[in-house]
Amino acid sequence: MRLKNVFCTAVGAIGGAVSALLGGWDAAAVTLLIFMAADYLSGLVVAGVFHASPKSAGGALESRAGFKGLCRKGMIVLFVLIACRLDLLLGTGYIRDGVIIGFCANELLSIVENAGLMGLPLPGAVTGAVDVLMGKTEENGHE
Repeated sequence: MRLKNVFCTAVGAIGGAVSALLGGWDAAAVTLLIFMAADYLSGLVVAGVFHASPKSAGGALESRAGFKGLCRKGMIVLFVLIACRLDLLLGTGYIRDGVIIGFCANELLSIVENAGLMGLPLPGAVTGAVDVLMGKTEENGHE
């Protein structure tokens, strides 16, 4: 029982410290975490079940590709930390939120892309919005 209390206390302290460094545990942070997890898990499904991943030669699961994905997620967290510190330095409150919103949009694009790779029929409005966000409409001659 004592070991369990020590472990829970340590996890709580580390979680609290990380949360404080990243500007708190608010709706923006929770949303980004959920989007990051959904993107990573949907990427695992695309590679592991559908063998359709563009990130590996055969489209299947590859440990190096998975590790690269985790490194990218780590960089997102680092950018949130930097943005939070900039907010504190400049006395503002919007840099962190802007960074989180930008990365949420990027993660959402990746989730939609993964859904398409799984063969999920996507509504035209969703694919059109993704095309606009990715700049593909200009390449195809559409406005």
